[in-house]
Amino acid sequence: MYHVKEAFYTLQGEGGQAGRASVFCRFSGCNLWSGREQDRAAAACRFCDTDFIGTDGQHGGRFSSAEALAEHLTALWPDQQGQDVRGATPYVVFTGGEPLLQLDERLIHEMHARGFEVAVETNGTLPAPAGIDWLCVSPKGENRLAITQGDELKLVHPQADAPPEHFAGLAFAHFFLQPMDAAPAGLRGDGMAETVTYCLAHPQWRLSLQTHKIAGID
Repeated sequence: MYHVKEAFYTLQGEGGQAGRASVFCRFSGCNLWSGREQDRAAAACRFCDTDFIGTDGQHGGRFSSAEALAEHLTALWPDQQGQDVRGATPYVVFTGGEPLLQLDERLIHEMHARGFEVAVETNGTLPAPAGIDWLCVSPKGENRLAITQGDELKLVHPQADAPPEHFAGLAFAHFFLQPMDAAPAGLRGDGMAETVTYCLAHPQWRLSLQTHKIAGID
């Protein structure tokens, strides 16, 4: 059984695939925070701004099989709506919450069988199943990484307990720093100037902006 908070067709807003048309599948649940405000202060990740509780979002629901969820996600790609998609490889991004609590090789296989490239955005604390085409790890605080190599490391910055130098030696193809957006619970929220300064001083790192917010899209 897969529990999906929401699924939708949009443009990827962040990191190395920014601007790419994508089907997003947001799984319910996370291993670093319950998603409830009363638990935030004691959570292993305290700055998350995403609603991943339940299955009541757009195109959300419970799916009894990988085949059923794959069909549901495939129907969101515009080829199913008679639109012109010449030259575009279908692309699905599994996110959360924490997607690796639910994503498995069977679902990856079913998406591949339907012509999709499969991307994952994870906090990196759980092992990844085989077959992922684009693996993005976004470390959260001092939580130990189970994934230390991949396509993209995207670090929300600044985090006092997760400085970039802790991750610079890992085997990722791309390194991004993303300024922390306005955060709840009194946490520091305006990291743009500090992030820009760090990237200029350490050109291994590239600036990632949440372009979907700038463009006013989901």
